[in-house]
Amino acid sequence: MTELSRALTELAWSAVGGEAHIADQLAFAGSGGLASAFPVSDFASAAVATAALSIAEFAGKTGTSRPPVTVDRRLASIWFWTSIRPIGWKLPAPWDPIAGDYPTRDGWIRLHTNAPHHRAAVERVLEARSDRDAIARAVARWPKATLENAVVEAGGCAAEMRSVGEWQEHPQGRAVAAEPLVRWVTTAPGGVPSWRVLPARPLAGIRVLDLTRVLAGPVASRFLAGFGADVLRIDPPDWDEPGVAPEVTLGKRCARLDLRTPHDRAVFERLLAGADILIHGYRPGALEGLGFDAAARRKLAPGLVDVSLDAYGWSGPWAGRRGFDSLVQMSTGIADRGMRLVHKAKPLPLPVQALDHATGYLMAAAAIRGVTRRLENGTGTEARLSLARAAKLLIDHERQVTDAPLAPETDSDLMPAIEQTDWGPARRIAAPFAVSGTPLRWELPARNLGTSNPEWLLR
Repeated sequence: MTELSRALTELAWSAVGGEAHIADQLAFAGSGGLASAFPVSDFASAAVATAALSIAEFAGKTGTSRPPVTVDRRLASIWFWTSIRPIGWKLPAPWDPIAGDYPTRDGWIRLHTNAPHHRAAVERVLEARSDRDAIARAVARWPKATLENAVVEAGGCAAEMRSVGEWQEHPQGRAVAAEPLVRWVTTAPGGVPSWRVLPARPLAGIRVLDLTRVLAGPVASRFLAGFGADVLRIDPPDWDEPGVAPEVTLGKRCARLDLRTPHDRAVFERLLAGADILIHGYRPGALEGLGFDAAARRKLAPGLVDVSLDAYGWSGPWAGRRGFDSLVQMSTGIADRGMRLVHKAKPLPLPVQALDHATGYLMAAAAIRGVTRRLENGTGTEARLSLARAAKLLIDHERQVTDAPLAPETDSDLMPAIEQTDWGPARRIAAPFAVSGTPLRWELPARNLGTSNPEWLLR
């Protein structure tokens, strides 16, 4: 299926503004292993390839020839599941006990309750405690559309299961279909920076301010950190995500700020003024509500590469709706199509959170393309992506894929170094791609959130 991997890469590489001839240096190896109604292994391989091509292009700014890129489809598939292998300890549970799919009076709905305030919203609407059986009994009394609306209006996260056709006819589905995979805006110049691009660590000295959470944005900033970027993640005082922090904080420093307080707002403004790349995943309007709209961000950091993500797209009636990968799979028809393909009696999503991971790699590619533009002409860049638009790319290339199951992992699948995380020692799956002369390497182990000071390293 390498032909489809390449075709999807060409679409994604074009969407991030890459020069077509650079993709000629790309090769795929290995087989996938993510059986689905959709070509998930090809989707994963293409997203990884797009990010790798962006690094190869940027590393070529040294004046040397652009290095060739090889993507291992098997390893890419594994990275879309999880990259970390604990030694003597277990990863925290990824899901809240009541998160999941429930039958309603007329179909299925998914409740996303990992965040305490999202769980509380579900409990208020259903008038049920955090007990899965009690939740299930309460859900069964509701029509799915009515319950979805009630949970969303209460500040929670839910998605009824729709078919692909229903989503395509839905006002939000039509809005997303009209959006590009990456929406680009060129902003005012900030001057050509003085970055010294070294092939072995091409992003060294580039500062990335990371305001993202589960899961796409952290995947993007993890990729940037692997090539030397100084990634500083900022979370509010009360936020935690124990189920994924060991996976996605690799290579980063993680601090906390409360942007509702004058002192922390001032600290944030200084950080933003010193940033080269800003990656954020707030819902549309959220940063604006805090006083940091696009114009304010550009004023603080002329030439900023501003990469943003939302769940359901940037136009249409759901542009401000909360969402996560599993919810978007329910809304867009992915879970319904999987269920019907194998004649199951319940939703069947993708075997991995492919929308999150793929969009994360595309965000990383957009960020690197942005700094490439900045290095060429000094201009700033805004790039917008969404999980729902990434879902459309996958749905548009639907085909039943019968990849052979992934072979059991061996020691050769792992990076040799042991990573001393805050949870215990671990190893990582080997890099899913190779950019000649430009190795993927993280200088910091995975850390708990809030363990660093909110300040930039010297450069």
